[in-house]
Amino acid sequence: MSAQGFKQVQKQTQSLVLAPQLRNSLKILQAPAFELRTSILEELNANPLLEELPIESISIEDHRDLPNENEREANEELDFNSADFSVLDKMNEDMREYYAQENTGQSHSVKDDERRNYFMNSLTESLSLQQHLISQAELTDCSDKESQALLYLIGCLDDNGYLTESISNIALAAHIPYGTVLSASEILKSFEPAGIGTEDMRDCLATQLELRGRGDTLAAKILREHFDLLVRRRVPELKRKTGASTEDIQVAIEEISTLEPAPGKRFSPDSNSIIEPDVTVYQNEYDEWQVVLNSDYIPRLRISNSYKEMLAKGMLSKQEKDFMLERMRSGKFLINSIEQRQHTIERITREILKFQNEFFEVGVAKLRPLTMNTIADTVGVHETTVSRAIANKYIRTPHGVFAFKYFFTPGYKSGNGESISNKTIKDMISHIIDEEKPAKPFSDQSIVDQLKAKDIKIARRTVAKYREELGILPTNLRRRYD
Repeated sequence: MSAQGFKQVQKQTQSLVLAPQLRNSLKILQAPAFELRTSILEELNANPLLEELPIESISIEDHRDLPNENEREANEELDFNSADFSVLDKMNEDMREYYAQENTGQSHSVKDDERRNYFMNSLTESLSLQQHLISQAELTDCSDKESQALLYLIGCLDDNGYLTESISNIALAAHIPYGTVLSASEILKSFEPAGIGTEDMRDCLATQLELRGRGDTLAAKILREHFDLLVRRRVPELKRKTGASTEDIQVAIEEISTLEPAPGKRFSPDSNSIIEPDVTVYQNEYDEWQVVLNSDYIPRLRISNSYKEMLAKGMLSKQEKDFMLERMRSGKFLINSIEQRQHTIERITREILKFQNEFFEVGVAKLRPLTMNTIADTVGVHETTVSRAIANKYIRTPHGVFAFKYFFTPGYKSGNGESISNKTIKDMISHIIDEEKPAKPFSDQSIVDQLKAKDIKIARRTVAKYREELGILPTNLRRRYD
């Protein structure tokens, strides 16, 4: 009998113990006020130690000092704020160092700015199925009628990405020739994700096989001719109907299982939502600018005093005490995360107000170029934190309600050295076109010349790009005769 040996093995691993809490903290930071309430209420239901303060209550948490050794010990175990939130600060510092090293010695261009802004926006933006398909439709080489039919078909898709309405009914409803709608439907089926615009699951899966070049395989035949047997996994009957072996049937079923039955499901729903500003900026009677956060939808929380007293009495078992300490820790982290969210949004808003003061005084014409990195440096956080903090949030201003992202925009230098936002230039282009004569609309080059006269030098293709983003037709399509 051989002796059993023991040996020491050294392993190096990395772990982040508070990863779930940190993820929740980022989720709280990113959520607008109206949606944040739903997340907080879910936590209230899951955590028995949390309770919501009444509206007339003053303090967000009742700090009572009980001279009890057990509670002091519990508070020491729960005293995590400085250590845990320092993890977020450390992440910010690490990311700053990484980007500083990454960009050392590299040239910087407008394209770099555009890619950077796209990346920052992509951190928080969700893309709907309709937006994804429309972006592909804009790049498709087809006639104007087919393009019109294509947009109509995209609007008819259900959440799965299926086109459940018949082509003939769509043609009648849209007043577009049947042949044009049919042609547009074939174009739609070539879009990504594969299987979009099909009639049902069977058509969707079969279309995906065709796009893979597998339209003549046994799997495609089973889908087209024996779908009902496939759904019930009736292998013996499939074997008899197709004349294939059991092994081949199983291989075909495995191939079908790799297909996507609902290609539209992975996209966010395209729904219109109510906009509730998270911040209001206004001037008081002394002409001083005020920043007020919208806290109407954010419940005010505290740790239940009843559970604190139970813990203070020291009559709990170790398992019960550990559970309560963990729930208290989670509750305090949530409370602090909400406070930190409000504080971060307020600081960002004040810096925007300071930097874009002329916009708040005058309007869009005085909007200045601004980057998230500029605000991040001033506030003392990483720009990814700014990106999440402003995501899906709005500011009520004297000139209307604007998304936070509206204030972050690239720009140009005018002839006198003044920085001008591209949104300001778009506004100028819009006003120029509003003042044109219908019979003699301004060409893009003419708009370039008029902007140049105002010491703003931009290329004709830039004017064309901004005009298209404003939804303004080209010169020949704007011309009208009385």
